[in-house]
Amino acid sequence: MSYIKPTESELEILQILWEKGACSVREVNEILNQTRESGYTTTLKIMQIMHEKGLVDRDSSARTHIYQAKVSQETTQKHMLDKMIDNVFNGSAARLVMQALGNKKASAAEIEEIKKYLDNLEN
Repeated sequence: MSYIKPTESELEILQILWEKGACSVREVNEILNQTRESGYTTTLKIMQIMHEKGLVDRDSSARTHIYQAKVSQETTQKHMLDKMIDNVFNGSAARLVMQALGNKKASAAEIEEIKKYLDNLEN
């Protein structure tokens, strides 16, 4: 199966489904509306398109259709990160990491976790 790149709006919905599990359109729309205004019909249309693209599964057995992510969060993150490293950082993972650490303050615990990860890569 080839990778289907979600749009920004689809990715927002996938994040909700990854966190909450199976949800109705109304549940997804209510969560979206906590951060930005999103109309129910817009959310419904995006989720219908996501179903056609194969990003979500839909259970139509009840009156209220229930959607759940068909693609995994890890696979999606990996594909999107690989594409970003290639397109934005000229294929350099080191540039990406340095830029990320320069832009966002990492906690002491995160820095320790990164050090352990790097140690494991060296061994």
